[in-house]
Amino acid sequence: MPQVSLTVNGKSHTVDVEGRTLLVEVLREKLRLTGTHVGCDTSQCGACVVQVGEDSVKACTILAVQLDGAEITTIEGLAAADGTLHPMQEAFREYHALQCGFCTPGMVMSAIDLVKKHPSGLSEQEIREGLEGNICRCTGYHNIVKAIAAAAEVMNGKRSELARAAE
Repeated sequence: MPQVSLTVNGKSHTVDVEGRTLLVEVLREKLRLTGTHVGCDTSQCGACVVQVGEDSVKACTILAVQLDGAEITTIEGLAAADGTLHPMQEAFREYHALQCGFCTPGMVMSAIDLVKKHPSGLSEQEIREGLEGNICRCTGYHNIVKAIAAAAEVMNGKRSELARAAE
């Protein structure tokens, strides 16, 4: 059985996997990091999004053996050691950008990637388009968009046009 070495949330792990084992299975079943959710088994919902290096990836679409040596960040790895939430997590809390919470980990991880890839700011349209791979079945996305705009300000040290319009 192949071994895969991964750095997950700053900790090194070596795990035995079958060649067909998905990253989401390694995270949830072998490493017990259950914040990464499996919602659809078809890569449609985005509940399983994690960061691999600098990119967000749907963990249900990639084999663990493809990531040997990779650095992965899950929702559990975002908060600081003292419990201080990442600005995106804090914005989701502050703006009530969740209801049941099932999609939230993947939504937060995708939103962080979106903000990092648009350091000059994001419009409401760009945020909504950037979330196309994430499905929330509970909300109307309004508060999710507001939360991402607010977190983008903190992460990039700038005011977004959406946040200015909300004032």
